[in-house]
Amino acid sequence: QVHVVESGGGTVLPGGSLRLSCEASGSFLSFVEQDWYRQAPGKDRELVATIRHTGDTKYADSVKGRFTSSRDGASTTVYLQMTNLKPEDTAVYYCDMYLRTSGGLGSYWGQGTQVTVSS
Repeated sequence: QVHVVESGGGTVLPGGSLRLSCEASGSFLSFVEQDWYRQAPGKDRELVATIRHTGDTKYADSVKGRFTSSRDGASTTVYLQMTNLKPEDTAVYYCDMYLRTSGGLGSYWGQGTQVTVSS
């Protein structure tokens, strides 16, 4: 079994910072790619950031220059450092881990973590 858990959400003032974590545990062979999505009430799900096993990253235009995706050396945890947060960033943030297991390639989602940017 593979389990993915996001954490680090909370409430911050505009201009503040948060660091989200996404940890994968269980039986997997290697990290392939991780995507951060967010969804606000009444809005479509948005792809925010991607990090590949090479370390290459890409970001939605709405967060470029403010959000940074990274992962630890063991490739078991990825992070999203969010700075200069805006009210428009308020959403539930979801982690999608793309991993290689003994059964092949798979996509594994976490439960989401709430980010609220408000004064």
